[in-house]
Formats: sequence, structure tokens, C-alpha cells
Amino acid sequence: MQDKRNVLQILKAEFAFLERGGYRRVPRYPWRPNFVFEDSPTCINFADRSQQRPCTDCSLIEFVPENRRATQFPCRHIPLTSRGETVNSFYEWGTEEELETALREWLLETIKELESGKKAEVQAA
Repeated sequence: MQDKRNVLQILKAEFAFLERGGYRRVPRYPWRPNFVFEDSPTCINFADRSQQRPCTDCSLIEFVPENRRATQFPCRHIPLTSRGETVNSFYEWGTEEELETALREWLLETIKELESGKKAEVQAA
């Protein structure tokens, strides 16, 4: 079952969650750090971890490179920077602040692109 939510809605909700300190507030799971996308209300598996849906059902899968879509956590492989840095890259060698900065910039840029594309579609119709 494909995620029916609008990608733009999801990205705006993710940005709002990030801006409210969502990943820095009280951890959802106190025994580990919060994971970007996975521990956000925008995740299709956020509400019920016992009824896991495949990540390929998530609307954000379109941002994951084809060769990474079959990984256990595909959203960790979304390129956030022009250098190809991903959520996973920042987990390996970056800081939480660097990850949040890259995520914030990626969200703003992607939202802007989607909004301008939507406007262009409306004008063309």
C-alpha cells in the first residue's frame, strides 16, 4: 500500500518537526539517539512499530538513490548536500548540528523546488 500523503506536505511537516526541536527534545527511545526521518511523525511506521510497513511504501523513497532503496533504512541514504552527504554520512562522521543544518537546508531547497514546480504545473494548465 503506497503512502498517500503528499510529498510536499510530508516535507513541510518534517521541517516543522525539526524547527520545533523534534530530534533534540526528550528522546522517543531513551536508550539510543533519535534517528532522522525514522523517529519523526512523518515516518509511515512512527505510530505503530508493531505493524511495520515497508519503506518502499513511503513517499520519501523517491529521494533515495535506486541502488539504496533495498537497504534496511533507505531514508538514511537521501543525499542532503551537493557533495552527496547523506543522513548516514553524518551518522558516521558528522555531528548532530551538522546533520540538522544539512537536513534543514535540504528540506527548504526541496520544498522550494516542489512549490515552484507545482506553480509551473498550475500555470501551464
